Amino acid sequence: MPEQSDDDSTVTVADREGHASDPARELALDCVTAGIEAAHPANVVEDALSLDGDRLTVRSVDGTETVRDLATYDRVLVAGAGNAAGHFAAAVERLLGDRVDGGAVVTDDPVEAERIDVLPGDHPTPSEAGVESARAAREVAGDADEDDLVIGLLTGGGSALLAAPATEIDLDDLRETTEALLASGATISEINAVRKHLSAVKGGRLARAAAPADVLGLAISDVTGDDPAVIASGPLSPDPTTFADALAVLDRHGVDAPAAVTDRLERGVAGAVAETPKPGDPAFDGVDVRIVASARTALNAAREVAADRRYEPLVLSSRVRGEAREAAKTHAAVAEECRAAGEPVAPPAVLLSAGEVTVTLGNDPGAGGPNQEFALSAALELDAAGEAGDGVVVASVDTDGIDGATDAAGALVDDRLVGDGAGDGVERPLDRETAERALDAHDASPALDAAGALLRTGPTGTNVNDLRVSVIPAEKSRSEGTK
Repeated sequence: MPEQSDDDSTVTVADREGHASDPARELALDCVTAGIEAAHPANVVEDALSLDGDRLTVRSVDGTETVRDLATYDRVLVAGAGNAAGHFAAAVERLLGDRVDGGAVVTDDPVEAERIDVLPGDHPTPSEAGVESARAAREVAGDADEDDLVIGLLTGGGSALLAAPATEIDLDDLRETTEALLASGATISEINAVRKHLSAVKGGRLARAAAPADVLGLAISDVTGDDPAVIASGPLSPDPTTFADALAVLDRHGVDAPAAVTDRLERGVAGAVAETPKPGDPAFDGVDVRIVASARTALNAAREVAADRRYEPLVLSSRVRGEAREAAKTHAAVAEECRAAGEPVAPPAVLLSAGEVTVTLGNDPGAGGPNQEFALSAALELDAAGEAGDGVVVASVDTDGIDGATDAAGALVDDRLVGDGAGDGVERPLDRETAERALDAHDASPALDAAGALLRTGPTGTNVNDLRVSVIPAEKSRSEGTK
């Protein structure tokens, strides 16, 4: 595990020297780390929030601004959750100082704060600690009145961390359902549609608890499209989904949920359980949610690094989704086209993408995560494309530093990682048969680890989901051999 830096927004990659064994690999690493660092709450707060006297200005990623005069409120309270919520709370507290009158956030990456309680939780499946912490955050919101301002801090991971089950759902029901959904290949929007209808805080219910106070939501988005109703399961946003939608997700993905879960959803469909608050509900009259960082934040920083190195950067999409191994094939094909035809961009080039790829797990899966599967699949495709040593490099990471349930953020691979032997004069760390078997068994992590390809950063303090970098040098620039 890499050592912590004195600057909590600095990303340190374990064995960086070994990974950065040539200029293309070094560039891929620099793009990844720059993207993660740009999305760290300390940097986000510095870029997106400013204070002039008591006037707080918030600049959203879409370029719009909102201003709040903090002096008009009796109290300023903070509530929220997410992988980065602790760092977010500390950064907001540094900016606002004694204008903050208290608060509570739930996170799995705690840091110290003076005025805001940073409480423990677990991710990606909820825990008893998270349940207690979520109740504390809800109590902060519920204690606010019409003369107060609640600042809601929401980041990726908030859905699992803000674990306050509905009254008839116990923690084991919630945990079992969450684990089954995560293994099913369901999208985050689908998963959150279910979680909202099993929760006392998600799907706009935290906003309802805070009413009639004003609420200013600040979100670091980890979801494709940056929909506030999906980020952390939308605790401050109207919920467009229904109990029927939640049941349909379970049916569509063959999820055998506990009886208490299906019973609640079915009773909700029948009208026996109140729906989540919808658009137009008075609970949202004083609520304003702003996206202050997203995958685009990371992509823009990575693009700047590439351009500074005189590589032509091209953002393919910030919304990549689908099965990880299939998405990797498309990315590899675009890299091949760049190499062969100079389209859609001529080398030296860096292709960038973000979003959230998924993995549909079968019985008895191995160890890994979507980014590791993406990297391994990409390495197989690059080997199949032709001559090794052209220098194509692919890095794929989860920006929170935790890919799947492993200690790796993702992996860095190149066109010399996988092969059928050394017949072309290039030594390969991983033979094709082993790589294909690992991919089919969803066991990418041990194979990539043995090949020295895993990227380990430890918790990064942020979460804007996946970030992928493909580097295509202008020409062969490597000596024989591999790292």
